[in-house]
Amino acid sequence: MGNIRIRAVMNGGYADIKCLMLHPEDTGLVKNKATGKLIPAHFITNVTATVNGKTVLSAQWGIAISKNPFLAFRVKGAKAGDKLVISWVDNLGESASGTATIAAS
Repeated sequence: MGNIRIRAVMNGGYADIKCLMLHPEDTGLVKNKATGKLIPAHFITNVTATVNGKTVLSAQWGIAISKNPFLAFRVKGAKAGDKLVISWVDNLGESASGTATIAAS
């Protein structure tokens, strides 16, 4: 199911990381306009980012995240050429991950 678009660039002593996660992020509280029935909940619950296998970000999310969430963060101590992996798991057990190499500034 999902796709993750990642950009990671060194900026001084930090890696600036930006990613877009394609996901519907349905809360389970909205009705389908055509049928009047609730759209089942389908949202990301866990996000993890690793640099060279070391966890640098771990987050737990809920229903208050928008469709196709955008996440930006900085990592101190990373360097150009390091391997970045961002992955998520949702409440239905689906998962996705994306990989990028941190670029020089």
